[in-house]
Amino acid sequence: MRRPFGPPCRPPWWPDNEAWPSRGPVQRGYVTRVRFFRRFVWLAVAMLLFAVCGVLALAWLAATTVGIVASSQRGAAVILLGGGFAVAVVAMVTLARTLRRVGVPLAAVMEAADRVAAGDYSTRVAEYGPPPIRALARAFNAMTERLGNHDRLRRDLMADVAHELRTPLTVMQGKLEGLLDGVYPRDEGQLQQLLEETHVLSRLIEDLRTLALSESGALKLQTEPIDLGGLAREVAGSFGADATARHVTLEVDAPDDLPPIEIDPVRIREVITNLLSNALRHTPPGGSVGVRVAPRPSGALSVDVSDTGSGMTPEAIARAFDRFYKGSGSRGSGLGLTIARNLVAAHGGEIHASSEPGRGTTIAFTLPTSHGARRLQSL
Repeated sequence: MRRPFGPPCRPPWWPDNEAWPSRGPVQRGYVTRVRFFRRFVWLAVAMLLFAVCGVLALAWLAATTVGIVASSQRGAAVILLGGGFAVAVVAMVTLARTLRRVGVPLAAVMEAADRVAAGDYSTRVAEYGPPPIRALARAFNAMTERLGNHDRLRRDLMADVAHELRTPLTVMQGKLEGLLDGVYPRDEGQLQQLLEETHVLSRLIEDLRTLALSESGALKLQTEPIDLGGLAREVAGSFGADATARHVTLEVDAPDDLPPIEIDPVRIREVITNLLSNALRHTPPGGSVGVRVAPRPSGALSVDVSDTGSGMTPEAIARAFDRFYKGSGSRGSGLGLTIARNLVAAHGGEIHASSEPGRGTTIAFTLPTSHGARRLQSL
């Protein structure tokens, strides 16, 4: 560690290809820190000098009072004054050591904070010194790690959004240019393809909007008492024609005597729709998809959507709810399960996936029935 209280010098972490000193915020923070510690040290030295003078004055006063300053006892006075001076020196050395134990690691944290402020989230500080300083360094390292993770997720999200929006826009642009150049006939079939691409783009934008609202806390839940079993049967009924066209059996197991549950029916319908759409897409002809609604011993209601498709690997299960994650052969945006997780969490519930390669996949979520167990928050 370089001199923490000396004049501004080149920090050990400063890049070799950049000149020092710099006029940027890092150098200004470094100069400010040096001035702070310098003033602190001078204040401590002044206090010690006052303490030494006070000890010597008290010792001389005590010697004068008891009359030991006479010529015959001058040696005893010298011993008394020397003892007081020795005590002051010991106190000064102890204070200097304490300042160094606290000041050096604290200077390292302040120096690293300047680097993080400049955008370097890989900065870490060594955890040493007194326990409070070690706790500060530990908290600082945890903070920079989270900042780095959030920055990485932000950059990944921007790249994924740009990629997902580019695909339908590129198709639409190519189609329109072909129509204008006479490459494609200007008939109903071409217009229908353009309309389908606008639907894809609209769904993607709506998914992004829902995801952004759910993660920022701006989406309101409009709750009301709902028969969850009836809602599951209704959503499954809307997929009946699709399941028949795919030669897939679609079954719903939902008792009629389930207690009503206070949820946002639009949002839970969206969750079940996403799960059924994924299940039908990954189930081969001749397979089956099942929806089961049942009460839990804890008082919650569970909804399980299972299929007999190809299943998922443990690695795919671990990333199933990540934004823009797509399994092999998936044609969706990769946002469906992420949105489903956020909407279920908004109702105070939980969602998880279980699967084995070649044995299908089951995605289950639970919703509490009581207000006390439910986290009715504004997503």
